[in-house]
Amino acid sequence: MEYLSMLPGPTNVPDRVMRAMLAPIINHRSDDFVELYTDVVEKTQQVFQTKNDIVALSASGTGAVEASVINIVKKGDKIIIPVNGEFSGRLAELIEAQGAHVIKLQTPPGENATFDKIKEAFDNNKDVKAFYVVHNETSTGTMVNYLDRISDLTSRNDAMYVVDSVSILGGVNLPVDKWNIDVCMTGAQKAIAAPPGISPISISAKAKKYMIANPPPTMYFNLARYFKYYEESKHTPFTPALPLLYAYREALSIMLEEGLEHVFKRHKICSDALYSGLSAIGLTPFAKKEDRSISIIALNYLDGLEDKIFRDTLAEKFRVLVAGGFGNLKGKVFRVGCMGEVNKYHVMRTISAISSTLAMMGYDADAQAGLKTAEEKLKAL
Repeated sequence: MEYLSMLPGPTNVPDRVMRAMLAPIINHRSDDFVELYTDVVEKTQQVFQTKNDIVALSASGTGAVEASVINIVKKGDKIIIPVNGEFSGRLAELIEAQGAHVIKLQTPPGENATFDKIKEAFDNNKDVKAFYVVHNETSTGTMVNYLDRISDLTSRNDAMYVVDSVSILGGVNLPVDKWNIDVCMTGAQKAIAAPPGISPISISAKAKKYMIANPPPTMYFNLARYFKYYEESKHTPFTPALPLLYAYREALSIMLEEGLEHVFKRHKICSDALYSGLSAIGLTPFAKKEDRSISIIALNYLDGLEDKIFRDTLAEKFRVLVAGGFGNLKGKVFRVGCMGEVNKYHVMRTISAISSTLAMMGYDADAQAGLKTAEEKLKAL
């Protein structure tokens, strides 16, 4: 039996997407590539809900995040960023490494800085260059729910608005243009359900103008080079990962065929089913209720439950993959992904497998209660 990847990424990839990688290798300086890449750009714009420039980097999500930092942040710049976990912490470190003055809005793991706290930071710092935010903190299962209100703050002094949506874009509504987001990035291996290795970035006209006028002292992540090549020839400046681009395009096509509204609804229903079903078997979510992520369900371990033994048993006996915790949360939580092609089968199999694993390890887990509770939620699909 194949593994069921219920990780926070990479997620399960549909067979249709995997088969797309069997396309013959083409010349990346040819008309064939122009046809492929322009289609990728147009479909990415639809999923991002934007008319902005798109760069589809051959890199991991971290590469896209780093590109956003080195193309915007300069020494002495003032940057506001909420920090509440591993990935927002890493982003803050990246920004600090550029020599910026970073205003960290620190909150405990599992909860977000409030919108009022962010407004206060803007009120106290009139010369902010940019606001960076991790939309979905992968390490703790938290999601920011007020992204639609941030441009009210950044527009005061024309600050840049940058969203790291690596682990959730495509799983929830994120209308980039409507919310005036200047730079937004994701990873293909998360909610888009493609193999890892392609990380698209959306760049507004304002951000593009700045990047062209102030190029970073780097080559591969110098986004101005990508703008130039696309405008002149619809090419990329460096050799792209061609098979991954084919797969990424196919994954985008599947999403658009399903319809974005239905994709978002399916993610939300499956997420609700996982939260309620896993709670019914005796597990408790880690994040505060109002801050919980749709795409990543972080759960507290039961007393005495050993992380490695639990996840190894789940993988070996039931072929279901989940992730452990990061840093201070290692051994305290485990994380279940709810993204990509997630559907009723994924949800029910995961709850059943986790219940059975807990029972094998001597815990009283009511599998029937969990499955029944989840099934009630899934009726909305």
